[in-house]
Amino acid sequence: MRKRSVTVRVARWSALHPWRAVIGWLVFVVLCLGGGIAAGMNSATTEDFRVGEAGRAEALAAEGGVQLRPTEHVLIRAASGRQGRQGQPGRLEEARAEAAVRDVTARMKALPEVASVAAPVRSADGRVLRIQVELNGSEQEDQKHVPPLREQTAQVAKAYPDLVIEETGDASVSKGVDDQRNEDLKFSEAITLPITLITLAVVFGSVIMVGVPLLLAITSIVATMGLAMLASHLLPDTGVGMSMILLIGMAVGVDYTLFYLKREREERARAGGRLTSEALVEAAAATAGRAIVVSGLAVIVSTTALYLARDVIFDSLATGTVLVVAVAVVSSVTVLPALLVMLGRRTERREAKRLAQGKPVRAYGEKGPGRAWNALLAPARRRPVLTLCLSVLVMLGLALPALTMNLKNPARDSFSREIPAVKGYDRLLDDFPEQRVRHLVVVRAEASQVADVRRALTALDRAAQADPLFSRPSGAPLLRSSEDGRTTTLELNAPHPTYSEKAEDSLAHVREAYLPATVGKLAGVETAVTGEVARGVDYVQHQNEKLPLVLGFLLLMTFGMTVYAFRSVVLGLLGVGLNLLSAASALGLLVLVFQGTWAEDLLSFVSLGGISSRVPLFLFVILFGLSMDYQVFVVSRIREAALNGVPTRQAVLDGIASSAKVVTSAAIVMVTVFASFVMLHILEMKQMGFVLAAAVLLDAFVIRVMILPAALLLLGRATWWPSGAIRRAEARAAERFGNPAEGTFGHPSEEAAATAPGQRAAGRRIAQDR
Repeated sequence: MRKRSVTVRVARWSALHPWRAVIGWLVFVVLCLGGGIAAGMNSATTEDFRVGEAGRAEALAAEGGVQLRPTEHVLIRAASGRQGRQGQPGRLEEARAEAAVRDVTARMKALPEVASVAAPVRSADGRVLRIQVELNGSEQEDQKHVPPLREQTAQVAKAYPDLVIEETGDASVSKGVDDQRNEDLKFSEAITLPITLITLAVVFGSVIMVGVPLLLAITSIVATMGLAMLASHLLPDTGVGMSMILLIGMAVGVDYTLFYLKREREERARAGGRLTSEALVEAAAATAGRAIVVSGLAVIVSTTALYLARDVIFDSLATGTVLVVAVAVVSSVTVLPALLVMLGRRTERREAKRLAQGKPVRAYGEKGPGRAWNALLAPARRRPVLTLCLSVLVMLGLALPALTMNLKNPARDSFSREIPAVKGYDRLLDDFPEQRVRHLVVVRAEASQVADVRRALTALDRAAQADPLFSRPSGAPLLRSSEDGRTTTLELNAPHPTYSEKAEDSLAHVREAYLPATVGKLAGVETAVTGEVARGVDYVQHQNEKLPLVLGFLLLMTFGMTVYAFRSVVLGLLGVGLNLLSAASALGLLVLVFQGTWAEDLLSFVSLGGISSRVPLFLFVILFGLSMDYQVFVVSRIREAALNGVPTRQAVLDGIASSAKVVTSAAIVMVTVFASFVMLHILEMKQMGFVLAAAVLLDAFVIRVMILPAALLLLGRATWWPSGAIRRAEARAAERFGNPAEGTFGHPSEEAAATAPGQRAAGRRIAQDR
């Protein structure tokens, strides 16, 4: 007798010991969460984010203690008159303004969070005063320093009601963005859960059955959060990992449970009351359980490609995704069978009672795909060549805009204007446009060269001031030297949006022209340039360098997993091609919507004139993994029918038709989760949510309904090359039944759909064990 797989053996144990399995799962969730809380979250530090030349410059500056520090700005203006972009403030009364400046300066200097307070600077029109406050600590620590500063600013504002005194800056904006992200996630959950509940209710028609997928998804997410805290001590968390756990956890957690529940219902309908609930669960584990494990492994293996990007943010995204998918798979093959047995026994008792009362029992037969799905699948069934060509052309047309994709690193300019600190930042830049961009030139040399270095940097500053791309408040060059004299920095300012071409041009002028012509002529010096623009440019370059390696690994792993799952090189190549087509089409839509400005009001965002640099790589990795959900589930049904002797053509049609309802339901759940992120305020999250929702829609309703069936129908038996298992199965069926008759579309013939060998015996084995 063929040895049963680990998945079936685990499901069988859970079926025989349901309460132990459920209690064990709850203990596992509690231990994971408790262990994570006890260990705490290890957050990434500034050093973890350093990339390229900008990262090298930051390391040099930090070592010398002359790095760019997080800064806050206190703005003082007259209360009369309209503010900022709406108009000009009234004239400042000098005595009152000077008194407010002294009060602010004294209060800020007394705070331990403050490193220094600069002298006030007046705007060009003289109507606004700005006091720059440098904070202690790193940029990752600046948010916790904001509340004490803002409290002091509020007290000064209260003491001078005739003045408008407000605070903004790096730390305030960062805290405002994080606070808004937390509110956004709550809003997303409030939208996702009701729609998921409605979708599951439509699929199962039972309140109790609706609760099972949600229960497992939520407990899987809770367990993963604890594991993520533990994992952060190996790979630091950047704050995005938890968002990814929620995003992916709800999607795959519900999907995996949906696949298993659907198959258990099919087995119950097929058995017609002849098998126990335990046997039905074991039979489902042999098919849907295996598909879930293979699908989960595919997502995990694909996601590990993100680690090759050598980026702390991608590490955090990958870790969250890998952990939540692994936990969702474990829950689906352990505690889910136990819950189904409990529900099945309850159903059996209810039906026995109805029979004793002479009442009819509920019929569990699965309905066919329905008219809508028959209509959708008809083109591929009747005209596969035409369907394949037209569908591929449509997808390629959608992908065309991706050729013009311009990668950008999002900055403050892209943040929501609903955040008060961002509104204040806009007013700051209106009155002091030179604060938009700060480049920091860092020079490392011998202490004896400090005088030469400072002269060379002064010459660089003069050259920059003659360049219209730069601007600087009047006064001496902004030079700083470390105590040991080995590290010297020069700060340069530019009045352009951070993501603009002019800001990038100003950086290029410094790096490629002014620096080599001045400091670069000194012997034995090390130079580098950093700043927000430099970080963005270097980050995009870093991603572009890693992209071929990540995609190469991703394609190889996707191909390998498909060949392993289905023993077919042809399906492996087809899967890679379809995933590339789906991802490219989704990216094309992303560029069409977000790279221009026409959808800004519709989706409430400020266009960067490009796409966030992390989104394409993230899309490819996550989509390749999630696409395996559909591919494994659909093709598993096709292969299962073919192995039972159904001719390949009918196996393709029946397999896709029989999985239509669950694939549609799974897609609706995923699209709901992803689309809810489009309503968030963070541009990068908007883009990720949009592109994943678009990709899932295209994958579920074009790739799996049009292109995949058309391609498989045209390939025929070649689909399974080089495996001969399908040919042998068809030969056995021919010997047994003559020419096996193909069933009606969407409903395999009775012989072809017969229960797999050993499944009926499963009921007797479990009954004996009990």
